Amino acid sequence: MKNIIKKICQFKYLPVLLLLIPLLIWLSRFYPVRPEITDPEQALIPVRFFLPDFNDDMDLESLSLAVEKNFDFLDRVGPDHMFQYGPDRFTCSQVRESHEAFLEIIRRASSPKELSKMVRENFNVYKAAGGAKNRKVLFTGYFEPEYEASLIPDDIFRYPLYGMPEDLVKIDLSQFSERFSGESISARIDGLDVVPYYTREDIEFGKALQGRGLELAWLKDPVDVAFLHIQGSGRLRLKDSKILSAGYLAANGRQYKSIGKHLLDRELMTREEMSMQSIRTYLTENAEIVDEVLNYNPSYVFFRIRQGGPYGNIEVPLTPGRSMALNVKLFPKGSLCFILCEKPILNREKEIDKWVPFSRFIMNQDTGGAITGTGRADIFWGSDEYAEIAAGHMKHEGKLFVLMKKGLKTQ
Repeated sequence: MKNIIKKICQFKYLPVLLLLIPLLIWLSRFYPVRPEITDPEQALIPVRFFLPDFNDDMDLESLSLAVEKNFDFLDRVGPDHMFQYGPDRFTCSQVRESHEAFLEIIRRASSPKELSKMVRENFNVYKAAGGAKNRKVLFTGYFEPEYEASLIPDDIFRYPLYGMPEDLVKIDLSQFSERFSGESISARIDGLDVVPYYTREDIEFGKALQGRGLELAWLKDPVDVAFLHIQGSGRLRLKDSKILSAGYLAANGRQYKSIGKHLLDRELMTREEMSMQSIRTYLTENAEIVDEVLNYNPSYVFFRIRQGGPYGNIEVPLTPGRSMALNVKLFPKGSLCFILCEKPILNREKEIDKWVPFSRFIMNQDTGGAITGTGRADIFWGSDEYAEIAAGHMKHEGKLFVLMKKGLKTQ
């Protein structure tokens, strides 16, 4: 392909080149040339022209709330902490200044059109590099589920949620070599050896943590436990109707593997019927394969019980529809973002009637084991019925932008 292009680019072949340009553009769709991005400097690309219209489909009060929550995070990391915005670096104090400028625009804008105009005039825009194949971002969703639970195990409530074990250690690899900068592993010490931490199967079936007093609560169903691990947080309704909030604290460091993909690979479900709800239905109707399917994912999450929430990885409460999870190694934590994607519209029977385009400002306030690369994003929808449906079915491509106030000197 490269040799052909080189030859036709010679002057005498110029007319041929002009005729072949449409064909070459079409063929380029089938020849992805960019590998997966692992460097945060390449994760975001400055946009100079063809900016999006910054139209927002939600109320601006929720947007202001989400931005203001970020200040708690920025205050904790300190004014000189550096954030990587693609090729540019900004201090925490500069990010805070950018947030404050955005809040001022929200207060001053008299109409959606003026809001979009003011953002264009006052903010630099970076676009997420997207996936390796098509440069787009795949958006999924998550929500805060609610499950019946007990603080005491019995014949019904038999499946535990664990707190973080004392032998789970996180090792900063950058201390050993510069080539491991920003890398870390979760492990345990076994005698004189550092070994990977127990898998889900080790914990659930090998009872690796049993008898250590780590159980926080018990649920009725192993599928509930697995889904709570996937969502990262949830509400626990006790027998006396008291509600506890279980939030993500740590993970075992094992690579997340999608049980949905496993069901597809085994041809037990089709791509068309795939959703969180359909996975649960299938496992309920086929109890004999539940253990095998759930153990396909070796990743395991440890929780803590806390007030309020749910909380994201930057330790601020998530705002429904305004908080999002991105790859923590590639995108700046707490950044102000703008997305274009599709959302579901429900009919009277609470079923998805159609998907419609939408755009909105949203904050990068969380991360997740399945959110890898520059082509993945996960929207937090909340805890109501719509949130569960949207989170369970959303798997749509779109665009992701990150904003930073103009005039700030890069570091």
